[in-house]
This record gives sequence, structure tokens and C-alpha cells, in this order.
Amino acid sequence: MIRKIGVVGAGTMGHAIAESFALYGYDVNMFDTGEQVLAKAKEQIRQELELLAEEEFIAAAEVEATLDRIKPCTDLKAAVSDRDYIIEAAPEIIELKQKLFKQLDEYCKPEAIIASNTSSLALNEMMAFVGEERKKRMMVCHWYNPGHLMPIAELSFFGNMPAEIYQEVEALYKSIKKQTVKVLKDVPGLVANRIQQGVAREAFSIIEQGIAEPADVDKALKFGPAFRYATTGQLEVADFGGLDIWCVVGDNLLKVMDNSQEANRLLREKVKEGKLGIKTGEGFYTYKQDEIPAIRKKFMKKLIHQLKASEFYV
Repeated sequence: MIRKIGVVGAGTMGHAIAESFALYGYDVNMFDTGEQVLAKAKEQIRQELELLAEEEFIAAAEVEATLDRIKPCTDLKAAVSDRDYIIEAAPEIIELKQKLFKQLDEYCKPEAIIASNTSSLALNEMMAFVGEERKKRMMVCHWYNPGHLMPIAELSFFGNMPAEIYQEVEALYKSIKKQTVKVLKDVPGLVANRIQQGVAREAFSIIEQGIAEPADVDKALKFGPAFRYATTGQLEVADFGGLDIWCVVGDNLLKVMDNSQEANRLLREKVKEGKLGIKTGEGFYTYKQDEIPAIRKKFMKKLIHQLKASEFYV
């Protein structure tokens, strides 16, 4: 039974993964290479938990209780040696992942399950220097950002792992109220990111062509398709609308829609100009620096409200 969790990396995804497991009672070791990174991560977790309490998603007493279940570690071996389940959230560099997995194979107990949060690197490549027995206990477990609020977790079942081990991990994620997606083939982007990129490609193209302004593109998505997607999947939507209708509309529209095989030119130009979005103050929208904290908080609050509502649609 999985009770002790190890999280390798305390950045954007790592701290949220540690937070999520600790919130639901798990003992968590959170590793990173520097004390300052760990201290920053712990403070960010505190702020996120306080917002959850403010929105009455958790009791106020759970803030300190959750923080107490997270132990910061700068020694990798000490952080993972007694853990039942270890997930890494290190940078997406294949050589780094290979070295890390080799170390984890050596440091972790034989029965431990080791996972990666990647959505872009191949599992077989990442575990190239890992022992054959350990490969049966390795997988991809991909979270969505922000990890403590987005309920999805994509879990790999690529043929290297016995079904009973997969089921053990699936049960672990269900115990922290994640909605699990079983991914059967090792493809770049897994499932959710591939769907998201398909939507984004057309949204960027519509703006590039001058068909609509960014605010109207977002409005069309939020109050059109995405309004249904919050509670109803695409295949359900198609069934309700009639597959014959979807077939006709597909024949009419797909031939005139964007089929680019690379990032949109407009998007690439913004990156070159340093207009990266909220972190630089400008992207498709402009953000005043003194308003950014409030904008981030509002974004998180909307996700918390949606997370509460989503429990009724499982």
C-alpha cells in the first residue's frame, strides 16, 4: 500500500504535487537542490492552502496540518530511500531525466514505484539506464498546472507495467480526488495536451487572420464549446448532436481550417518580442504590474469554484 510519497523538484509542478498528496493525508518528502528553492516552495504552498481555506474548500486547520506533512530535503537519497511512490518534476531534458532515473533506481527500495510528470519525453528513453525489474514499476503520471487545482492526472499503461501495479497507482490518485486518464500509447503530449493544442492552433490562426480580436476568441470558447466541455466530453457532445451532423460539418470546415505543423507565426513573433503573457506584463492582453497578484488570485478562485462544481459531474 502506498503511504509515503517522494517528490523530486519543488518548482511550479513539484510543489503543487507535494501539496496535493499532503492535503489528503500522505507523508511527503519534497526534494530540491537548494534550501532557498524549498523555502520558496513551502511559502507558495502556504499561500495556496490559505486561499483554499478562504474559499472554504478546506478547513482553516488543514493549512498547518498539510504543511506539517511536507518535509523539505536537499539530499536525494535520504528523500527517496523509504518512499513507496516517487514522482519527479525536473526540467524536460532527456539527459537529466536519464541520470535522475538511474539514481532513483539505485536509491529507492525495490518495491517502490517511480514516475515522471513529463508529457513530452518518451518513457522508454527516460528509463534507458534503469534495471529491467525496475522498468516494470515505472510510469508517466502527468499533472496539469496548477497541479493542486486541476483534477486531471494522465497515467501511462504502455505495456512495461503489470496491471496490478497500475491499479495501485490509479487508486492512489483517486484517493486524492484526481480524475485519471489511462494512456495506452507513448505519444508526445499524451491526451489532454494534444486536444488543447488542436484548439489553440485554430484560436491563434483566427487572430492571425483578423477574424476576431483576442477577447472575442476567448469569449467564443468560454461561452461556446468550453461551456459544455466543463461537464460534457467531446465524444458525448458529438453523440448528442448527431454523428451525421458532425460528419457533414467536418467535411465543410476542416479543409479551410489551420493545419499547421508548427507553432503559429503570430505566437512566435510575440515570443521574439518578449511578450510572454502575464509573467512579462503583455501577451495577447496587457497586464499592469501592480494588478498581477490580484489577477492571479482571481484566476485561482475561478478554478477553485469550478473544482467544487466538478464533483457533481463525475
